[in-house]
Amino acid sequence: MSTETSQWLNQNVLIGFTEKRGEAWHYRASDQGEETNHYGNAIPIDDVRRRLFSWKAVEVPMFVRGKESIHAPGVHEMVTVPDRKAIIRDDTHQVLGVVSNSYAPHQYEEALLTQISTIISGSDLAIGSAGLLKGGAIAWVQIEMPENLKVADVEFRPHLLATTSFNGSIATTYKRTVTIVVCDNTRAQALREEGQEYRVRHTANSQMRIAEARDALNVVFTLGESFTKEIEQLLKFKVDDALYTRFVNKIVPLKDEASKTATTKADADRGEYHRLWNDDPRVTPWKGTAFAAVQAVNTYRQHIRPTRGGTIRVERNMMDTLTGQTELSDQQAFKVLATLAK
Repeated sequence: MSTETSQWLNQNVLIGFTEKRGEAWHYRASDQGEETNHYGNAIPIDDVRRRLFSWKAVEVPMFVRGKESIHAPGVHEMVTVPDRKAIIRDDTHQVLGVVSNSYAPHQYEEALLTQISTIISGSDLAIGSAGLLKGGAIAWVQIEMPENLKVADVEFRPHLLATTSFNGSIATTYKRTVTIVVCDNTRAQALREEGQEYRVRHTANSQMRIAEARDALNVVFTLGESFTKEIEQLLKFKVDDALYTRFVNKIVPLKDEASKTATTKADADRGEYHRLWNDDPRVTPWKGTAFAAVQAVNTYRQHIRPTRGGTIRVERNMMDTLTGQTELSDQQAFKVLATLAK
């Protein structure tokens, strides 16, 4: 089962600027607890500290049961595991990860609040979302501008996403992403070969270089400009129904020798893509363009694609954003479309 229940997400994921973006699609009033996780404007940094980062990660040695004592039958000696240690929370003592001895945890308050505040010092940016996943093993803080941006009826919010982990799955990373307001979708720039991001490995000698981070990210303001240009380019790229059908068939391939089950699934997936193209308000306002085609793939991936292994959708989507899978999917979709259009 997923470690993220609806109650956990509604109490450990904070959503800001809801007056501009509306409620998060996973909002459940009954799971909010004593205080709401939604903020009409920016999330106060003190609330992030108090509600999410009030604890520290602690490194502890690991032991396994050794041989039975010759002096005390049934009692086994404890043997230290070489080159491994556990990272635990100092409040609940929950094990967050098992890592090598060279792994150096980056405390959330330092990596995601102190460093971020330095990067955006003197700007109008503020915290738009923050949260914990996997019992606190993974965290993020998202920095946004107060106002939405809009081009050709596409309303969006650029942001700087900072994330790190205590289980070794994610390096401390600062990257630029975008939220499409109409559908609460996270989007990347599909026309860009590589996303702008800055990574710091979890090693003893790793350190955050603020100047490098600022140069690599160019913060959020230029993202609004570049994403506006991308939207304009994608809207000019015309996609008729025939091209879109070929695109869907390429996105959802089906081999001639496929089983009945595989054929049924592919037909259902293709049907969903065509429903998005023809009937879904997250896509149809821009039908006939490459923007709508990429938006269909992004919307299917985040809101329709089934989850696996008990993982709930909001956890899956956030992990895809943090690890770069959403960005890769957007870029691959555009490449397929561009190739078919030649």
